[in-house]
Amino acid sequence: MAQHQDPGYGWRFWGIIGSLSIMSVLSALDISAISTTLPSIVDDLGSDYAYIWITNAYFLTSTAFQPLYGQTANIFGRRSLTLLIVFLFAAGSAISGPAPSLGTLIAGRAVQGMGGGGINVMIDMIVCDLVPLRERSKFIGIIFGTFSVVIALGPLIGGLFAERVSWRWVFYINIPIAAVSWLALALTLRVRYKEDNIRNILRRVDFGGNAILVASVVAVLLSLTWGGTQFPWSSWRTLVPLILGFLGLILFLGIQTKVPEPTMPPRLFFHRTSLGSYGLTFIHSVLSYWITYFLPLYFQAVLEADPVTSGVDLLPTVIVSMPFAILAGVGLSKFGRYRPWHFIGVALFAISFGLFSLLDDNSSRAYWAGIQCIGAAGAGVLTTTTLPAAQSPLEEQDQAVATATWAFIRSFGGVWGVAIPAAIFNSRVNSISGRLQNETLQNMLTNGGAYGLASGRFISSFNSNPFLKAQVKSIYIDSLRLCWQVGIGFSLLGFFAALVVKEIPMRTELETEFGIETSEKQKNKEAEPGGEVYSISH
Repeated sequence: MAQHQDPGYGWRFWGIIGSLSIMSVLSALDISAISTTLPSIVDDLGSDYAYIWITNAYFLTSTAFQPLYGQTANIFGRRSLTLLIVFLFAAGSAISGPAPSLGTLIAGRAVQGMGGGGINVMIDMIVCDLVPLRERSKFIGIIFGTFSVVIALGPLIGGLFAERVSWRWVFYINIPIAAVSWLALALTLRVRYKEDNIRNILRRVDFGGNAILVASVVAVLLSLTWGGTQFPWSSWRTLVPLILGFLGLILFLGIQTKVPEPTMPPRLFFHRTSLGSYGLTFIHSVLSYWITYFLPLYFQAVLEADPVTSGVDLLPTVIVSMPFAILAGVGLSKFGRYRPWHFIGVALFAISFGLFSLLDDNSSRAYWAGIQCIGAAGAGVLTTTTLPAAQSPLEEQDQAVATATWAFIRSFGGVWGVAIPAAIFNSRVNSISGRLQNETLQNMLTNGGAYGLASGRFISSFNSNPFLKAQVKSIYIDSLRLCWQVGIGFSLLGFFAALVVKEIPMRTELETEFGIETSEKQKNKEAEPGGEVYSISH
């Protein structure tokens, strides 16, 4: 039973917000710093193809386990689960840092991913417990500000560690940060929790459905990771796990209609506003990853930038999204409307993708930096306005599972945001590679080769043959142009998703059974006959 509670933004509230901000540093630093240390890791541990799993293992477990955190947070309590995921992240870092082999490092990254996915879910979920629906985006924006600053600094930090000390410090540094985060959360995160005995708690967990969900998501992610790179998209090795994964997801959704406490209740998708918001979240994530992964391809293959310079060139995307996320969050809280922000976001995405399609080897720095700012603004305003919209028609009892589902859809969209443009890019390269007069080079670039070879070093190797160099660049320019043009179409899909969403008055009062435990007097009042008994230690 939900309890009415005055949010009361006192010291404990701000202590929790500060603790969550510290926790967000873990996720942000891991996402951004690893990119500039990969070459050093490969040099140290080996250059086998398996190195791509340094990033993929994290992303796979992070995405696969996210839906579980909504149900388990309701059953085991916010505090216990949050402390557990910080511990898991630290444990994964402790395994990864001293890893003597690539296999050990990948295993550590998988453990990190389980914690990292939970960090992203629990931050949003706890904010939802602390403040009314209308105020949530404002505080999520504040935490996102910390996250964005670290994302911007991460590549530089990773590069400095790799160059001056060791790549291993990218993982070691997580341990003291995790310790500070864990202690801060242990001291401040005292929230209500309805106690029960362990037998009843375990009965509430949907073990069968969760196992099917994790296995299905892993199968789909493996297929999307392999497709077009390790195996062709037409290969049975790509198609079989993809088909089995989707069949498993259908089975999982069927199970959710039967269990008493589902991980992803079907009722979340019954209201057009929630359904449209989840669809918009998916498109937002697809387009954000589309830019983040394929703009560096342009910088390196067309402008001949090295990886570090490419990371610096991408900074407008990271930096500009932060103030627009905060602006949209504050605006939503003040005026109580989310639909205008949705249309602004998808419109800015569409404009940016249209302008990206005009990029070539003569585009100026001011041009491509300006375009990034447009797309980043669109990404920012959607970051803090889609979750409140998804939650607006739902009961308070569904807020945790709604948040976990939103986080899962966002992460799942990110996978497709890499797989879809990669498939388009590789297909276009295959179709126009005939313009190259060098057959050996044709074979190198086709069937996914162009994506792996995209670097300033590779393009510069043709300096002695300007004509061939121009041909190779044209392959990249034309293939990327098609990617951007298709991205315009996805932006339009986002527009249709935004049309489905209705403007629903947002709750201005907080009703939750997981709010802050403020005083002993309040505890005693709730323990009186007819009241609910809550524990603050879980």
